[in-house]
Amino acid sequence: MESLDSNRPNIGLLAELQEAVLKLSQSKLGHSFKDEELLLQALTHSSFFNEKIGQRTQVGSDNERLEFLGDAVIGLVIAQCLMQRFPSASEGKLSRWRSSLVSRKTLAEIALSHGMNDWILLGRGERRAGGAVKVSILAGVFEAVVGALYLDAGLNKTSEFLKDSYLPWLTALTELKESEARKLFDMKTHLQEKTQEMYRTVPTYKLIDTWGPEHEKTFKVEIEIVGKSVAHGEGRSKKEAEQRAAQLALEILGF
Repeated sequence: MESLDSNRPNIGLLAELQEAVLKLSQSKLGHSFKDEELLLQALTHSSFFNEKIGQRTQVGSDNERLEFLGDAVIGLVIAQCLMQRFPSASEGKLSRWRSSLVSRKTLAEIALSHGMNDWILLGRGERRAGGAVKVSILAGVFEAVVGALYLDAGLNKTSEFLKDSYLPWLTALTELKESEARKLFDMKTHLQEKTQEMYRTVPTYKLIDTWGPEHEKTFKVEIEIVGKSVAHGEGRSKKEAEQRAAQLALEILGF
């Protein structure tokens, strides 16, 4: 008869995995957490947490609440950075740039630049499905890490981390000409200007589909120009899907 113990989780291996992830992430972040459970929670995707329910993990929940906090902190710090770097920029311009800098795409790129794809604790199924490089998961873990860092070390330390993380993006924005910056950071505005110039009209955006759980929905948007479908885009928000569709339309139309 098969031993009952054979179906029990290997608690030792689970603890070793969590310890290894903590050591790696704290080394890369350059901060030793006073409350390591905060960081571990930030790195725990819901797929891992749900899979380990009933096992003696060191964390009491997944990273979604910390994502919520991190999103707010990132928005605040980036808004301050933009105001300091561009003292004469209009509110509309600052708002467009901030929207691009805090988009899921940019957050995921920054997460990858830190190697956070190696830190994330994912369930077996999600990891096999390539979850460690999914934009939504990478962006979420970056937000959650920022939220955890803010709670553990305060705003000054978190601001330093974010300014260092965003330096290549902020430098590129500073060095670009106005027309290039608009093209890079606001595809919708750039496309609208081009279609007005070429066709004396503006693009129309239609939401054609949504799917996924409420907290992680994907939106699909279609762009029409002069009544013809030109491109589709997908994103975690309608705004992000529109930006991606606009980027593709610009490429298709050769603008």
